[in-house]
This record gives sequence, structure tokens and C-alpha cells, in this order.
Amino acid sequence: MEEVINTFIDPPSRPSVDPKHVLSDNFAPVLDELPPTECEIIHGSLPPSLNGAYIRNGPNPQFLPRGPYHLFDGDGMLHAIRIRDGKATLCSRYVKTYKYNVEKQTGTPVIPNVFSGFNGVPASMARGALTAFRVLAGQFNPINGIGLANTSLAFFCNRLFALGESDLPYAVRLTESGDIVTIGRHDFDGKLAMSMTAHPKTDPETGETFAFRYGPVPPFLTFFRFDSTGKKRKDVPVFSMTSPSFLHDFAITKRHAIFSEIQIRMRMDSMLEGGSPVGADNGKTPRLGVIPRYAEDESEMKWFEVPGFNIIHAINAWDEDDGDTIVLIAPNIMSIEHTLERMELVHALVEKVKIDLVTGIVTRHPISARNLDFAVINPAFVGRQSRYVYAAIGDPMPKISGVVKLDVTKGDRDDCTVARRMYGPGCYGGEPFFVARDPGNPEAEEDEGYVVTYVHDEVAGESKFLVMDAKSPELEIVAAVRLPRRVPYGFHGLFVKESDLNKL
Repeated sequence: MEEVINTFIDPPSRPSVDPKHVLSDNFAPVLDELPPTECEIIHGSLPPSLNGAYIRNGPNPQFLPRGPYHLFDGDGMLHAIRIRDGKATLCSRYVKTYKYNVEKQTGTPVIPNVFSGFNGVPASMARGALTAFRVLAGQFNPINGIGLANTSLAFFCNRLFALGESDLPYAVRLTESGDIVTIGRHDFDGKLAMSMTAHPKTDPETGETFAFRYGPVPPFLTFFRFDSTGKKRKDVPVFSMTSPSFLHDFAITKRHAIFSEIQIRMRMDSMLEGGSPVGADNGKTPRLGVIPRYAEDESEMKWFEVPGFNIIHAINAWDEDDGDTIVLIAPNIMSIEHTLERMELVHALVEKVKIDLVTGIVTRHPISARNLDFAVINPAFVGRQSRYVYAAIGDPMPKISGVVKLDVTKGDRDDCTVARRMYGPGCYGGEPFFVARDPGNPEAEEDEGYVVTYVHDEVAGESKFLVMDAKSPELEIVAAVRLPRRVPYGFHGLFVKESDLNKL
């Protein structure tokens, strides 16, 4: 039945869901896992600050797709480089989600892809019926989750999680040898239901973690938090978000949480036209929503219309003027209609946005003309005023040809770029991540540390782990590690220091 659907009812007719296009070059999956394998340091030396592990998440389909496939649809695979005393090992393992285990046992895909499996009414009805038959036949139980855990990682409540916003977090750990073990789906003692964002925010000073979920039925947005002991607090449903919007990320300050209701939403009319149920609505005006971060309900939620401001990722935010003003730094997607279908046409312009909570006036200005996304800061500055941003250069997206360092304190009409590193012809990387040189030193400067990422040379067919000096004007490479095999392009990563690995 699935073969009939993939061949006659819903073949991969568009490039965005054609696996021959989507899985080309280094987007192609690796065909098996890699146990901890020693790496070769080919330049410089690994600094002591990097004792720990850099782990990056990304899609890697367990089975080569036989029908439509979107870049966001692959099973989550973690690529972890474990560093200790100047030596490194690489390990690549699937996150053993419920979906992964069911399909591994069955030997074939069972659970439909969210982004590519429901293109138009005939395809949706056919795949919906097939899915219902599989549930009735006992092939899988959707109550156990259908998520991929392929988007990001987060360390909070002394646990390490692999995240995907369509499901609950999956707890994972690294062994002494650098191997990756999936512990299982985690619901925080039954307090966390359905799903959670792949971009929770942890306040480094209080230890609290803030998060949300969104979905296709009211309330379309639900805000919640975890205290420093890991206890989940009550849900705050937000009914003032009146339509189901694609809400991938958010930001926090010391007083507030900021959400972006953008022009990508769930659209039934798009399905009637043969498209995906998730698409752009150019007639909708984007809004920013601000709510006190300790709100008990949504009564203090304020919405601000911000025409033309569509963000997928938020970089940071902070309070000014004794809490009357919020500053938000985020990449604005200039051509939002291409986000899911033609990513190579997307241009993301990093903007500084000021929200006056008293007057309701929102002002914006760009801080770089480049196509930038997948941007990070020093994690110690989450929710408070930060100066430096490290952002990936789209060439075009989703390929990343280098990294820039921005100084957001420069003048409103200045390009804020203060450093840049290009990876070279035929070389593309991923999201950068900042690792502080001395995270326990309160006197350390904000940019005193390293920028790390994976880079792949498409000509040589070789992947590397790069360590760059964050303070140098050219982001000088201080160490390069040749990886024992190719690491495909992916999404978001995280560095976990040795002392935190020991808590897992």
C-alpha cells in the first residue's frame, strides 16, 4: 500500500521533498553507527578548556526514503567528539527513540514523516488510512511518541537531552569511553505532556529552565518552566495566540519571555492545493508576544504587531530601562515563503529589535547585511545584555561557508562584523558553538574562549573538528582534528564540560 502511495498518489515531485535532491552531497546519511574511534590532531593542540564533549544533533534517516522526504524528517543522530587531556575520540549514534526502535524491529519505515508525508488531500487521506491500519494492527502506538529527537541538545536538571519539538525530550548520556547511550523518553515524573521545544533556555544564574510547546489545536502555545531542582512547574496556556503558528524558538530576559508568531502556520487550504499542511501565510501580520517569565496565567501577555519580522531562531534578549524596554537579537527571514520549500533562496538578516512595553512602540535595525543564521552567544549571558554573537554564513542556506563574530554594541547604522573565518573552497560547516576558556571566572571577558564546529571538505571527502580563538580578528584556528569518517551536515550542537558529564 505504501509503495502505491509513493509511486502513484504522492511521488516526490518537488525538489524540497525529493530524496535525490535533499540527500545529496554531505546531506547524505551515514549508513551505520560509529563506536568511539580515536581521532588525529592535524593542527595545533586541544586546549584544556575543551575537556568534555562537543555533541551535534542532526537528521540521518535509518532507511533510505522510498517516497517524499524533507530535510527535517530524518532520525536523530548524535555526533560526539569526546576530548580529554588533549586527545579526542568520535562517536556517532542514533537517538534510540520509540520510532527508531519500532522501525528497526520492523525493518522498514512505519511512522509517517511530518514535513513530507501529507502533501495534499489524497496523500493525507491515503497515509492517514495506512497509519490507522498500522496502529490497529499493533505495529506502533502513537501514545509512546512519534518524534525524531533530531534537532538539538540541552543540558539542564543534571541531565542531557536530545530534543525534537514533536515529542518529549530523550535523555542520553556519554560513557567514560565516549560512547552515547539513550536512556529513554523523559516526562519529568508525568508532569510534561505531549511535546517540548527543541530550544529551552536555561538561566545560568538561577539554574531555572524555561520552555514551551505548540500545536495544531488550542491552546496553540503553552509556556512552562523547570526550577533549579528539575521540578516542572504548572503550564501557562496562551489562548491569545489565535492560530497555529510555527514557533520553533523563543527568548528570555530576567523578567520576561518573548515569543514570535510568524507567517508560517498550519494551513488546511494549502493541503487542498496539494501542498504541505505547514506553509507561509503572507496575509498574516507577524507579532511578538511578551509575558512575565514567572506568570501564573496569560493575563499579562502583551502582543505587538511587527510587520515583516519573521524569526525561526532567537539569539538573545535582555531588559533595559528598569524592565520597561526589551532588546531582542534575532535573524529575520526576509523571504519567509521559501523557508520550507526553497531554503537556498532564504536570506536571514540579523536585527536588533527594541520593544517599549509602555508605549507599545517597536523599533528595528539590521546589524549585518550578510545571510546569517544558527547564531550563538557565550551561554553565560543568556537573558542578560551580551555584546558578541557568533553566526553561521549561509552560502546559500542550508550550506554554511564560514562564521562571523558580531559586536551588537556598535552604532545602529554600522555593520557590526568584527571577525570572520571562511572555511575555504568546497568546505562547509555547521552551527558554531562558543566555549568559555575559564567558565568559572567572573572577571573573564565575554569573548574569552573558543568557537567550535564540524567542517566537511566536499572535494577531499574529509570531515574535521575546528577550534577557533574567539578573540582573534580572523577567528584563528588553534586546533584542527581529522575525524575518522564523514560527519553529515546537521542542526544544533552543545558543548558539555567534563564536570557536567560526570553528573550524568
